Amino acid sequence: MPTFYTRTGDDGNTGLLGEGRVPKYHPLTEAIGAIDEAVAALGVGRAACRGERSSALVLTIQRDLYHLMAEVAATRENAARFRQINASRVKWLEEQMDLLSNQVEMPKDFILPGDSSAGAAFALARTVVRRAERRVVRLYHEQLIENPELLRYLNRLSSLCFALELYENQAVGVTSPTLARQN
Repeated sequence: MPTFYTRTGDDGNTGLLGEGRVPKYHPLTEAIGAIDEAVAALGVGRAACRGERSSALVLTIQRDLYHLMAEVAATRENAARFRQINASRVKWLEEQMDLLSNQVEMPKDFILPGDSSAGAAFALARTVVRRAERRVVRLYHEQLIENPELLRYLNRLSSLCFALELYENQAVGVTSPTLARQN
């Protein structure tokens, strides 16, 4: 019977997609972990979706992030083999954001999360995606990864999460989001 553990990380190192291992605190594993958290946070949002388009859109994004994570987890020699995130995926994400933004009104002030379960989940996902973006930017600047489309994808995704928050709030009847400042 297969087990859920391998014991290979008991020494504090983890394997990459290719030859080699790095410490679990390495910037690569920090980025991989942040992307993994983003996938999970988006899953919480997807589970709570009420909007007509949200669930399928988020599922596709989660799959994109799986590919993005694989490229980050690959050694430099193997990264191209795992490359799925390119300019066309970023463009697709922008198109999805444009479709959503045509259906919601942009608030004039900062808003507070919590007007709906799914909206709050997407607000949290946005912050987790931003953390993943910071980790991936570090890898790019330190020349540990070379695909700039990974940065663009995560940057657009955080904006899309905000649009999804507004869209999901609207799907449950919230017409004006809770503003951060009191009037």
